[in-house]
Amino acid sequence: MRRTPVRLLGRPAAAALAATVMLGLLTPAPGSSGPGPAVPVAASESTATVFYYTKTRNWSEYKLHYAPDGGSWTAVPGVAMEAACTDWVKRTVSLGSASGLAATFNNGSGVWDNNAGKNYALGTGAITVKDGVVAHSDPCAETGTEPGEARTATVYYSTATVGWTTTNLHYQPAGGAWTTVPGVGMEPACTGWVRRTVALGTATSMRATFNNGNGVWDNNNGADYTVPAGLTTVKDKKVTAGAADPCAAGTPDTQAPTAPSKVEANADGVSVVLTWDPSTDDRGVTKYQVTRTGGTRGTLVSDVGSTVFSDTGLEARTTYGYTVRAVDAAGNVSAASAAATATTGEKPTAPASGKPLGTDPRKDPVYFVLTARFNDGDTANNRGGSQHTKSGNAANDDPMFRGDFKGLVDKLDYIKGLGMSAVWITPVVLNRSDYDYHGYHGYDFYEVDSRLESAGASYQDLIDAAHAKGMKIYQDVVYNHSSRWGAKGLFTPTVYGVRDTQWSWYYDERNDGFEYDGLTVETKSGKSYYNGDLWSTAEPSGNTCVNWGTPTQHTSPEGYRIYNCQWPSPTSGMFPKAYYHNCWIGNWEGEDSRSCWLHDDLADFDTESAPVQNYLIGAYDKYIDMGVDGFRVDTAVHIPRTTWNRRFLPAIQERVTQRFGAEAAKNFFVFGEVAAFVNDKWNRGSVNHSAQFYTWKERKEYSADDEKAALEMYDYEQQQGTGSQPTSTNAFLEGNSYHAPDHSRSSGMNVIDMRMHMNFGDANNAYNNGKDSDDSYNDATYNVVYVDSHDYGPNKSSERYAGGTDAWAENMSLMWTFRGIPTLYYGSEIEFRAGKKIDCGPTCPLETTGRAYYGGHLAGDVKASDFGTVDSATGAVADTLAKPLVKHVQRLNQIRRAVPALQMGQYSTEGITGSMAYKRRYTDAASGTDSFALVTVSGGATYSGILNGTYKDVVTGDTKVVTGGTLAVPAPGKGNLRVYVLDLGGRNAAPGKIGTAGAYLK
Repeated sequence: MRRTPVRLLGRPAAAALAATVMLGLLTPAPGSSGPGPAVPVAASESTATVFYYTKTRNWSEYKLHYAPDGGSWTAVPGVAMEAACTDWVKRTVSLGSASGLAATFNNGSGVWDNNAGKNYALGTGAITVKDGVVAHSDPCAETGTEPGEARTATVYYSTATVGWTTTNLHYQPAGGAWTTVPGVGMEPACTGWVRRTVALGTATSMRATFNNGNGVWDNNNGADYTVPAGLTTVKDKKVTAGAADPCAAGTPDTQAPTAPSKVEANADGVSVVLTWDPSTDDRGVTKYQVTRTGGTRGTLVSDVGSTVFSDTGLEARTTYGYTVRAVDAAGNVSAASAAATATTGEKPTAPASGKPLGTDPRKDPVYFVLTARFNDGDTANNRGGSQHTKSGNAANDDPMFRGDFKGLVDKLDYIKGLGMSAVWITPVVLNRSDYDYHGYHGYDFYEVDSRLESAGASYQDLIDAAHAKGMKIYQDVVYNHSSRWGAKGLFTPTVYGVRDTQWSWYYDERNDGFEYDGLTVETKSGKSYYNGDLWSTAEPSGNTCVNWGTPTQHTSPEGYRIYNCQWPSPTSGMFPKAYYHNCWIGNWEGEDSRSCWLHDDLADFDTESAPVQNYLIGAYDKYIDMGVDGFRVDTAVHIPRTTWNRRFLPAIQERVTQRFGAEAAKNFFVFGEVAAFVNDKWNRGSVNHSAQFYTWKERKEYSADDEKAALEMYDYEQQQGTGSQPTSTNAFLEGNSYHAPDHSRSSGMNVIDMRMHMNFGDANNAYNNGKDSDDSYNDATYNVVYVDSHDYGPNKSSERYAGGTDAWAENMSLMWTFRGIPTLYYGSEIEFRAGKKIDCGPTCPLETTGRAYYGGHLAGDVKASDFGTVDSATGAVADTLAKPLVKHVQRLNQIRRAVPALQMGQYSTEGITGSMAYKRRYTDAASGTDSFALVTVSGGATYSGILNGTYKDVVTGDTKVVTGGTLAVPAPGKGNLRVYVLDLGGRNAAPGKIGTAGAYLK
């Protein structure tokens, strides 16, 4: 194996990742020169002492398997590591003349930590590996001199806001020398604190800075900290000399907390869910103790920071009592408590919480909703934002954030009643912009937006509720960019508030005590949720933006002069190159489209930067752990394929496999938006900008450096051109036979079928364009197919599809029977807002657009017993369910669900006449499934060279016996279709007529 340069390529725990670069720009360490800290001096030029953190592994033994640079690997499983100090093992190895080593760790019995397949790249000296993070320090070093020998300083440093897993103290006693960068390791003290005691000699104080061992520093904004002898705390850049021990019982941070209030217990079958108002305060309350009484006794502790507790495995018709007490970080339990009781009932066992369904995604038609615009289940979390009045939404009493998870949970039966078994929802992460209801302006990628959640209807509740109904949740995710406020935990530009006469209406007054959460109104100005923007009338200290405050030639729509640095810009100097690209896109089919900003509201991540990769991987690991069933990837084309294939896609597979197993990982559905608004098979001849390109693995080696590799791959593939790209037969039958698909060259990313989407002005045109491209996808049977969406209609139309009901019926008949996964944008089943402009930003009311609120059509109650089967409905939703296209899509789903060939089958048009006619087959030896179907949409068709036997039409029930290999089918009419299924007997018997005739399927 070849060693790569030392980089942060691990998978740190989410808490650490959330603050990997909280302090922003990398700043020089004291006593060093250049743009960053000096390279640590090795303890020995020819040795490395490797310390490995054991607490999260709990192995019975630890092995270090390594190879010095340019040398050979040790024999598997490697050499034994020895106990070093609490939670650490170590091994000192000889490197000869090598300047580093590649390393992996294992338990000697086949369980490995190989840094997600990339190995760890380590240097010399004292090196720690903790939760995937490599740092330089000795975690077991002595903590100082004995009392009386010399003065000492004991420093407690708060990690609550930085989230580092490794913390070093770099210091200089007054009159003395600085420690060698990065300093000495600090040890865990208690939750949120690390500490270190150091000898000062005769000095009475020291200068100090802190860092994570990997180039991220807190040096008090360049001023360093002055720390006196004795006990000192450093928290949020505040130095408190002579402080009380923050980890000792009875100190202000750890005194016993107050009790929670308003505890409620709700029984759901043989499980109970407790909810309560947390009593968190500045003393660090972190968890709650839940004691159960009644039929069974025991003490249970909820997750850190949780206000919802689930108790399962109880007895039916039994009353249980619960008491809840708050517990702080030091383990102090509140003397006071709150109580509640619940009586359980009887209910069938529900799917396990937080686990994906794990079935083949091709079985599941997708219903796509803008969560904030679908259905309002809780008015308390509605928010209009800073543009509420200007947009015209206020006049309609229609806040942009209106729908929520509770509203979606309440109407899952409506979606199931349509027959849809997967729900694609817009991004859930905390957003920050002036008009962010759609979710594509991510700010805190580790937090769910509070404007979507409610008590009893968290994101986890939505996932679990969908799974309980056999429905999947596909989460929209963004790897390409953050909001213009940056990404919390990675880099956020300083926010300033302006109070000049022209702009005070837009910019809030600065309020340093306000923390943006999307839901809370900023109290000082009392008029918005943002607390300032990126501009102030006076140039702030530490400003990096060029030409601060210089008036530009531009004015706002109101006629106000716009100044430099008033809005973010990639070329302004506001965003550090370590985490963000610093250029505008000049050519949408050029290399810069993958490495520059799309818009000033979308700060473009440097996705080839290891800290950015770790930040995003850690964030999305969180949602994988919650049990989502797949990711729809926004703006996938704006990230190089090499980065997807090296970093993000393997990380997804690794996490799903780790948590839920290989089968779940195989069926975790990732589908990317590789936008191409042309009718070409290849996007204007550029392979790098075409959807099918992203479905393939790399076919040659590139530089170990991700940025260089992206450029090398781009140049190589452009030179190869469209004629030299790989092809596949995975979507095609061999005659009448299904063959096992070859996914060995698949990248793991599937895509939205942009070519069909662009041509769906006419179903026949979409069909012919789609099948023309299918040999260039790794497997087109996984393509996501839709007519219109929240962005565009066919032919890059900015309006929702308005081709008429007959055309919609024909489009649906094609999508539900042709290869790929049919996807329906919310409301299309009733031609909702047909012909309306999809998005006009805050320049017009949402009610007049294609993103209008849909909940009015869902009012009332609906119960679905199966997919496509509604048992009861009342009110407006009953009227909605009576619409002709609703009946059409319900029956299409019933048909597709009954015929495996329509879900997962390969197809062929060989020997077939007809404009939209094809044969499909799916065979699976393991389950004994064999399904063969002949399909024609709208027009007539003749099938020759087909299998002899008895065929039954699922639409009419008509039966035809084929003896000479030929079957002729008359035209069923526009929007109608025929699906003749070969009767193979037993479990593969033809189903005959499915459902009831309607306006189009008759």
